[in-house]
Amino acid sequence: MTVNNKGCDAIACRGEEILSRELLLSGTFANLIAGEAPSLKLLSDEERQASLASILAERPEGDVWIFAYGSLIWNPIILSVESRKARIEGWRRSFCLATVSGRGSPDNPGLVLGLDAGGACDGVALRLQEEDLRHELELLWRREMVAEAYIPRWVDLLDEDGARFGSGIAFTMNPLANTYAGGLSRETTVQRLATAAGSIGSSADYLFRTREGLRALDMWDEFLEELAIEVEEAQRRLQQLPAAGI
Repeated sequence: MTVNNKGCDAIACRGEEILSRELLLSGTFANLIAGEAPSLKLLSDEERQASLASILAERPEGDVWIFAYGSLIWNPIILSVESRKARIEGWRRSFCLATVSGRGSPDNPGLVLGLDAGGACDGVALRLQEEDLRHELELLWRREMVAEAYIPRWVDLLDEDGARFGSGIAFTMNPLANTYAGGLSRETTVQRLATAAGSIGSSADYLFRTREGLRALDMWDEFLEELAIEVEEAQRRLQQLPAAGI
């Protein structure tokens, strides 16, 4: 089933969207991350190109799809010629990537989504046009492969009936990366999401936009829905603290 992107476009356009094609093409995004987190090891251009070459060398037959499970749903940036609902198995959506820049800081690290091992994940598959393939993938690698947090890999894409319709690139978590935050307590996860923010927004906004992006496509994620409620409650409590201290 092909999805209607109008809902996602509306969400992405709400307010100022800092992360853009221009920011990636100019190299400003990587410079921004480097400036905010000088201790974070970033991939060089050569390492990023080698990573992309490696994934393309393993390309299965057929079209190239990208599996979107977080911000790629509501702010894909890359150009695609088709999008449709998809499920992958063996990986689950999880706030397991700590970020000390962008949506967090060294003093208060934020959290964004990664694909952690186990379970299944519903998201959106974006099909790339063959003649634009290299350019769009290079742009995507500048966004997702700034550091060593993700391991890109090919996954089977399943439709709503469970039938395979293609192969997609998914950015799965690297459990050996120092930014891997799997196994955090629920309390810590909620606290970080409720309070962390950086140059491109807050961790809470990232959560809320992902929830809304999925809702706009009639895809409800129970994990995100429950987490969003807890984060909203935590933010309300924090807002009441100054008044309580008067």
